[in-house]
Amino acid sequence: MEKTPAVPIRRPPASAKSEQRIRDILHMARQVFSEAGFQAATTTDIAQRLGVSEATIFTYFGGKRELCVRVISDWYDEIITKVEDSLPHVQGARAQLHYLVHAHLRHLLAEGPGLCAFILSEGRARNDDFGEVYAGLQRRYTAPLMRILAQGQADGDIRRDMPLRLLRSTVYGPMEHVLWDAILRGARVDVAATADQLVGFLWQALQPPRQDTLALARFRGEVRDALHRLQASEASEGSEASDGSDDADGPASAPGSANKDGATY
Repeated sequence: MEKTPAVPIRRPPASAKSEQRIRDILHMARQVFSEAGFQAATTTDIAQRLGVSEATIFTYFGGKRELCVRVISDWYDEIITKVEDSLPHVQGARAQLHYLVHAHLRHLLAEGPGLCAFILSEGRARNDDFGEVYAGLQRRYTAPLMRILAQGQADGDIRRDMPLRLLRSTVYGPMEHVLWDAILRGARVDVAATADQLVGFLWQALQPPRQDTLALARFRGEVRDALHRLQASEASEGSEASDGSDDADGPASAPGSANKDGATY
């Protein structure tokens, strides 16, 4: 049996009319997927909203999953293009990090929680032939952050004791929690304020530990260890003294024994 192609085939439009038709299909598919999610969305619904037959959609796309991947791919392409155009004009690792965090939150929430949930959930699909396509998109999307982190490490602005992939998760993890919280609660996110708060927190975590702080931590550890040794030594000496207390005073006098003067006690 022939395997489904791993990369969706983008059929070249034969005319300007066909090109416009593809744009219309993708625009409507983006809307339907945002409203219903991938599982509940249908190509029938997309076709009906466009006022065309379902066969028209299959003329350009092999099925719902291929259409889904194309919608996500186009979304990533849009954001990646904007980031790569703007980021070179931002100077400094912290400022670049702030730009990326703000852009990530803004773009994912720009069209409402429906598209945000669709991108976050379907963009992690690993159970079909398009999983590698999604993985490639995410690598492209996170590549600017990886470059910022690598350059920051080289410049001494970002800690070098952690691998880049873990630092990447340190940045994107909190943002995803913010986004899912907004989706599930239906709460409005103040993107600018949230970006400021996240970057303030993240930058402290990403910076190299200060040498004076490390020295103080080592000193405190040494003092703590010394106190433990002293307490253990005192406890040991006290135990030895207790064990030898009866012998130190000599044998006890028997009741009623006489002293040298003949007096009894």
